[in-house]
Amino acid sequence: MARAFLFVLDSFGIGGGPDAKAFGDLGANTLGHIAEFCAAGAADRAGLRQGPLRLPNMSALGLLHAARAATGAFPPGMEVPQRVFGYHGAASEVSNGKDTPSGHWEIAGTPVTFDWGYFPSDGDAFEPDLVEAICSAGKVPGILGNCHASGTDIIARHGLEHMRSGKPICYTSSDSVFQVAAHEDAFGLDRLLAFCETVRKILDERPGGRIGRVIARPFTGETPETFERTGNRRDYSVPPPEPTLLDRLTDAGRTVHAVGKIGDIFAHRGIGTLTKANGNMALFDATLRVMDDARDGDLVFTNFVDFDMLYGHRRDVPGYAAALETFDRRLPEIDRKLKPGDIVLLTADHGCDPTWRGTDHTRERVPIMSFGPGIRSRRIETRTTFADIGESIARHLGIPPGPHGRSFL
Repeated sequence: MARAFLFVLDSFGIGGGPDAKAFGDLGANTLGHIAEFCAAGAADRAGLRQGPLRLPNMSALGLLHAARAATGAFPPGMEVPQRVFGYHGAASEVSNGKDTPSGHWEIAGTPVTFDWGYFPSDGDAFEPDLVEAICSAGKVPGILGNCHASGTDIIARHGLEHMRSGKPICYTSSDSVFQVAAHEDAFGLDRLLAFCETVRKILDERPGGRIGRVIARPFTGETPETFERTGNRRDYSVPPPEPTLLDRLTDAGRTVHAVGKIGDIFAHRGIGTLTKANGNMALFDATLRVMDDARDGDLVFTNFVDFDMLYGHRRDVPGYAAALETFDRRLPEIDRKLKPGDIVLLTADHGCDPTWRGTDHTRERVPIMSFGPGIRSRRIETRTTFADIGESIARHLGIPPGPHGRSFL
């Protein structure tokens, strides 16, 4: 028996989604367009980085070959390695939606076959009776926002009035989410979390489509220029519709070590230990520590959220490029922690092309890069569902297969 390490680079799509047109994302390509900007010198910023996108470690693990499998071409300007190590390929999503829960649940062997509920983009996002219900139950004098918005923009727009009035800032996006921003001091973090729990309960009791997440977005600062979201975010998700890989491992007596927002994404089902950290590099450090604690048969599952939250949604191409290069440079630290029989899988949950129109996720294929002691190079055919990733881990850890997907190991 050995260990498995599953790392999700949140939003790191590689283009070529076969159903992208249905989502309005035909041509979106997170990796390809970042590489294109870098190759053209368009992504240099204040000395942050210069020249073509350089990801030598992930490239050696088959990233560029996965991108070619997804789109038919290597990302522009990137150096293609002469030799590739480990299993490598691409995977398509079958879930209804291109958001975080859909992607992660499908990775864990449970595709989303139902339709999520969404809030309208024209006019008020939330109906008057819903606003009245949450204000009454949540004991607030009203809400601000009530629209589709970028989180940082709406905090800058309404933060001062929120601090004066005590009204939380409520907004949504094209995902199935109800987001609540509130000042950690003026409103109170505990009060914000309690309010979000109330909203979650009310939404769950209403008829209609399921709302995937209620997200608490605490912030600090005194002016629009100094407002800053903190690391105390909390997602209140609906639970997956059936047992996931995490539940199956837990039932088999294994421990699932969740790092970052993994616990929230799975409504804390099938989670053995939970480690929080704020920022990709802090998450990387936490992952290294948790790897030391993992025993034979365990899974360490980490989400690296900054790629999506700080760079994809904010359409920050140079920031995304620099974050990828920083992550890539540290990959050898993961390799040095591995024991005989261990396996690492790198993937993503959706795309968030920072060159694309709007600020939302993009429907794309994702890379699969798998390595570990004794694992030889092999190209795997393009997988028709993310669930193959979870089933590969299930097989590696010696538990029975689930009803969706098939192992490529």
